[in-house]
Amino acid sequence: MDTHLETIQEQEKALAHIRDKLALLPELPGCYLMKNREGTIIYVGKAKILKNRVRSYFTGSHEGKTQRLVIDIRDFEYIVTSSNMEALILECNLIKLHQPRYNVLLKDDKTFPYIKITNEKHPKLEVTRRVLKDKARYFGPYPNAYAAQQTKKLLDRMYPLRKCGVMPKEVCLYYHMGQCLAPCVKDIEKEQYDGIRDEIARFLGGSHEEIKKELRRKMEEAAEDLYFERAKELRDQILNIEAVMEKQKINATDKKDRDVFGYSVDKGWMCVQILYIRQGKMIERHASSFPFYGEAYADFLSYVTQYYSDNPALPQEILLPANEEGAAVAIEGEVRSQQAASRADIMAANEAADADGDDGDDEAQSEQGSNSQQETRYGEATAEMPLVAESATEYAADSNKGAENASESGASGSGDLNGAAALQQWLNVKALVPKRGSKRKMVEMASENARVSLEEKFRLIERNEERTSGAADRLGHALGFDSLHRVEAFDNSNIQGTNPVSAMVVFLDGKPAKQEYRKYKVRTVKGADDYATMREVIRRRYERVLKENLPMPDLVLVDGGKGQISVAIDVLENELGLSVPVAGLVKDSKHRTAQLMSGDPPEVVPLARDSEEFYLLQRIQDEVHRFAISFHREQRAKSMVTSKLDSIPGIGEKRRQTLLKHFGSLKKIREASVEDFRPLSIGDKLARQILDALKDEA
Repeated sequence: MDTHLETIQEQEKALAHIRDKLALLPELPGCYLMKNREGTIIYVGKAKILKNRVRSYFTGSHEGKTQRLVIDIRDFEYIVTSSNMEALILECNLIKLHQPRYNVLLKDDKTFPYIKITNEKHPKLEVTRRVLKDKARYFGPYPNAYAAQQTKKLLDRMYPLRKCGVMPKEVCLYYHMGQCLAPCVKDIEKEQYDGIRDEIARFLGGSHEEIKKELRRKMEEAAEDLYFERAKELRDQILNIEAVMEKQKINATDKKDRDVFGYSVDKGWMCVQILYIRQGKMIERHASSFPFYGEAYADFLSYVTQYYSDNPALPQEILLPANEEGAAVAIEGEVRSQQAASRADIMAANEAADADGDDGDDEAQSEQGSNSQQETRYGEATAEMPLVAESATEYAADSNKGAENASESGASGSGDLNGAAALQQWLNVKALVPKRGSKRKMVEMASENARVSLEEKFRLIERNEERTSGAADRLGHALGFDSLHRVEAFDNSNIQGTNPVSAMVVFLDGKPAKQEYRKYKVRTVKGADDYATMREVIRRRYERVLKENLPMPDLVLVDGGKGQISVAIDVLENELGLSVPVAGLVKDSKHRTAQLMSGDPPEVVPLARDSEEFYLLQRIQDEVHRFAISFHREQRAKSMVTSKLDSIPGIGEKRRQTLLKHFGSLKKIREASVEDFRPLSIGDKLARQILDALKDEA
């Protein structure tokens, strides 16, 4: 009680301190850092107006997850920025630095793989997850690592770049297969490599259809000239291209590369879906699900920001959903590398795009992109592309380069527009919140996919509950119990009476509780006597339960029929004075669970073979059998190793372990000489006895 009062007093004192600080908050954009009682940063957020956003946490009511965050807050700090864009990037840096427990953390898939053409005298293709400033050419990201590897294999077959990590002294098999130019023995001109690089860039940039046409033409020419082997190779290359680069059925009227984002929230969880549109066609999607604690759209934008800080290859457009809690405002516009676009310009450009049909290709933008020193065409990332600064200090030092007008775009408006404008300004890529047309449909499809993924997640959870706690409850009702929380199951194992053991597993609400499993070496039973073994183990288990006041099971399950059930009931009731229900799992001729028996005298409990409660019984019986068998194998293996040494006079436990540790196995001991035993302080006489005993049993 004293601890509870101290906690309340601490909360009241912290709240009074927080109220004083709230009165001093500025009406400026920036980031805020929430801290717990230990001073640990537990949440980082950004705000267009710090005063309004931070005060909102301590006024009014909140949803369950946000309320949990607020309860843990004991103090906060804030950092003022000059624009919403700066706040966006600073938030990303602070999240990466502090890893707050209540923030969305982009960590489910590490980083995505890229295909890389190395910047070497003799370049080669690699699949990598790191984009370095090494002047190499990177293509990606590929959400599917398998697709990246398959694409690289295809390119290795099509283009004769170096395959070896270390240059060999003579030509290898790749040269004879036509997949390498053999730079190890030949001088290769730089122009030849440049041509191959450009071909690969064209291929990965979406021009593989043209390459297929060229390969088809060469295949037909080879067939006409009766070079059938060459024609077959070309045909296989065409089939490989079609298999690896197969597209989805969704198409856009233009050929732009886009990342389309959608999200959905339910029961305190968020799912973000990314649709990858390349050359106007959807080729891949990626989904991430995670709990969130702040405002939904703000956490969604935080995810997007972290995504592009970790995956720097940029598309031509980024499509974002509207803030469901605000107005669905569309954004479209250009931000040039030296002058940021104003918010009014973005809205005007968006209106113009909608008027043109929402899918028109902006020639001016394309021309600007082609003339820009920074290559932003999707599919290729350069080492000089803009990355998030490693720290807030580093970003602050660079923030004045080309962002003088940033405060205009983040000064007012809804959260979705400000977030898109900040992304657009930071990445120098169009960030749109479409309000109609095919782009809006793409975003809706991404959000619908996110909603379906969340529903599937919760259905799987419900199905798991149905198979576990639900099945346990129904099994309890079939046996006449109000509830069936704890089940303890037993099984015996031996081979013709040797190394008899028993095992117990525990299931809580239909789920295995492995930390409560127990193993038993049978002490009093000689030979294969299943009833006597069951009697000993049941007695030992529940004597300990009584002595140590351990939880009593709702049901004891034994592996067997009427005989095993009667033995268990006799021990529990007549020897220990316990009234615990006992049931038996009877197996068929194929050693599979056939039926459940319960009662005194035992009778069959009618259960449908396709019911979840019957499947639960099967899982329990399989688990206890597996556990008992594995324990028996351990004991049998130990006995096979140690029995030969233990039977020798003069060899005890300590000396046996010393021998096995020194020689490694019985075979090595048997092959040793008398002199080999002397370092172990074993005399020649005992050494000869050991060797004679082992040779006699060999």
